[in-house]
Amino acid sequence: MNKEIFISGGCSFTHGSELLTKSQNWSMHLYKACRLYKKRWFDIKNTALPGSGNGGIARRVFNEVSQHKPEDINFVAVMWTFNSRYDWAMRQHPDLEESRWTSITPWDANIKNEERHNALLGSEAEQEHWKMRQDVMRETGIRYFADALYRHAANDYHETYLSWKDIIWLQNILEKKKIPYMFTLADNSLFYQEFNQHKDQDELFKALHGEIDFTRWFSFGERMMGFNQWATLNDYEYATTHPLDKAHEDAVKLMLPTLHKLIGEK
Repeated sequence: MNKEIFISGGCSFTHGSELLTKSQNWSMHLYKACRLYKKRWFDIKNTALPGSGNGGIARRVFNEVSQHKPEDINFVAVMWTFNSRYDWAMRQHPDLEESRWTSITPWDANIKNEERHNALLGSEAEQEHWKMRQDVMRETGIRYFADALYRHAANDYHETYLSWKDIIWLQNILEKKKIPYMFTLADNSLFYQEFNQHKDQDELFKALHGEIDFTRWFSFGERMMGFNQWATLNDYEYATTHPLDKAHEDAVKLMLPTLHKLIGEK
């Protein structure tokens, strides 16, 4: 069994939701390009899950990294997601991730029922997925927690703070272990609110932003444009809420110069 591995992380855009085959997602194309560049075979582990927040993305990538020797990890590629999602350790329940973890998104709260319904109107498969998710969340009590969280506590400032902490945490681990990596993003709301940068809110955010090594990031355009925004702007075909195969394939073509630069730095 080959010990070497390529690790990817993200949300539904990396998981491959709504693609004809999940193997057509951007991280699989990037893995193939990395393998071709290095001229040898190694395995891939895609840790992405639909609906994941940045905390869950960082946690799953770290968990996978910790199971390998650093020298056996060829590359780590992560697509960070929207700030507004939470990763929470709950009381143990067999239907939760590793019997403990869950992602909580605005769509899990009653206040976003209409938005979710309208967005998924054209896909029976996605509607069924969310019905099953809501059943589990009601059974575990998470639905009531999500309602309270988004009604009384959730806010963009705190969500950005948590996301940046998770990004810096994973970045520092990878750099400590000398593992080559590339970060990208699904949406620039991770760093911007329209034309205003989150880092300009106060000294804490300015300092946190300064800890992020942007030399190891790929963005799809000005103001840290994300994959989903780029696909929309360039009129790529969508299913319900996800760009289809061609967008993933073309996105990686844009990433290749950055990939080749970073691969050579190990």
